[in-house]
Amino acid sequence: MAEYFRKIVDSKTFQYFIIGVILAAGVIVGLETYSGLMDTHGDLLHLLDHIVLYIFVVEILLKIGAKGSKPWEFFNDGWNVFDFIIVAVCFLPIGGAYIAVLRLARILRVFRLVSALPKLQILVGALLKSIPSMSYVGILLFLLFYIYAVIGTFMFGQNDPIHFGSLQVSMMTLFKTITLEGWIDFMNIQVYGSNLYGYENFPDTVRVPSAHPFAAPIYFVSFILLGTMIMLNLFIGVIISGMEETNKEEEIKELARIREELKNITVEEEINLIAEDLNKINENLKLLKNRINTTHRA
Repeated sequence: MAEYFRKIVDSKTFQYFIIGVILAAGVIVGLETYSGLMDTHGDLLHLLDHIVLYIFVVEILLKIGAKGSKPWEFFNDGWNVFDFIIVAVCFLPIGGAYIAVLRLARILRVFRLVSALPKLQILVGALLKSIPSMSYVGILLFLLFYIYAVIGTFMFGQNDPIHFGSLQVSMMTLFKTITLEGWIDFMNIQVYGSNLYGYENFPDTVRVPSAHPFAAPIYFVSFILLGTMIMLNLFIGVIISGMEETNKEEEIKELARIREELKNITVEEEINLIAEDLNKINENLKLLKNRINTTHRA
């Protein structure tokens, strides 16, 4: 029986069906945000939502059944635990003030698409593996923000109190700058002075206008180069490194799984597998010879 359940769970048809159901769950939750649609078709949407939920229950039962006499092995996989929690929360008798928890659980069912697609699992796994290294890059980025915020407050605080009036305000301005949103205006206020640029709508703001035609461009351009170009590239590099590690781990797991399967097959079945591999190699060699002959004739 366990073998039968395993064949169902591992079949491409079943996997594509579950992916379709997950997408349908996301669409249903999205449609429920329209009050007019809920007034006219609310009962139908709730019915579809219950059908989706019970399909997920059947999926989990099949996966547990595929483990045979060791159903607890289902929970050895973190993604299975995630799926189980998301489905289980939807059955909790909660309401009233806690209805938001139920809605959140229903929205999170869309994230089951990650557990259904192996490539997404690798990407999420890489992001999780990158967190320790990303934290160090984050510390370095915070130090960069802090140093430039202190310099900016001392240099531009009196000229531009709205954007550099205090340390925390300066850090928020630098955050906007690193997104490349409006940084030209921030720089021009310092280059020309707040009496000539940027304070037309704030004439009563207490300030001491002063121009920094050389220091301001150096300050902003250097911060953007260090913050946007270098730091963000460090983040990307850390994530790519995490993806490479995750891919290697997945390859090791796949090899271990293949070895485990090979332990359970007979000598005759192993010979047949080797013969099939040899046939594929021979076919590839024939194709390669044909290409070489075609190239020489040309």
